[in-house]
Amino acid sequence: MQQINSGTAYILWCLCIFGICGGQRFYTGQVGIGLLYLFTFGLCGIGQLIDLALIPSAVDARNAYLRGSQGGNANVSQTINLNLGDIPQLQNQLKTIDTPVQTSSSSPMQKLLKAAKENGGQLSIAQAALHTELEPEQVKDLLIEATKLGLADVMNDVKTGAVRYHFDI
Repeated sequence: MQQINSGTAYILWCLCIFGICGGQRFYTGQVGIGLLYLFTFGLCGIGQLIDLALIPSAVDARNAYLRGSQGGNANVSQTINLNLGDIPQLQNQLKTIDTPVQTSSSSPMQKLLKAAKENGGQLSIAQAALHTELEPEQVKDLLIEATKLGLADVMNDVKTGAVRYHFDI
């Protein structure tokens, strides 16, 4: 759609000399106010005088509206992509976040799981105590906790009938 200009709006404003007021309002797309000016002689001429100062902003507003409606969508979507890896100060921090923290001492449950892995997934209470270096009572509580967490199942050895804890490792 064609843009409107201020010169044409000022020429239409001059029609008020002949009693036709509000032409500039029709031109800038303000039909309601244009009709009001037409039937009230530009609000007794006061509105027409005020419009001399308001015509440039009315033309700019109409042109902005027309630019938005030409694209079919007046809303403009903007996106900003920020790559934090390109900021030198953050590169060291990102490296420390990405690397897992190595602990020198494993938790008792980790020791138990490693022992189970080394013994083919089956442990007795004595074997677990030997590999984890914990007291048998602590190992027993740890095995019960592993059973509750679903990490181990309690079974009996087919040959000896001894209690074995089977880990799916």
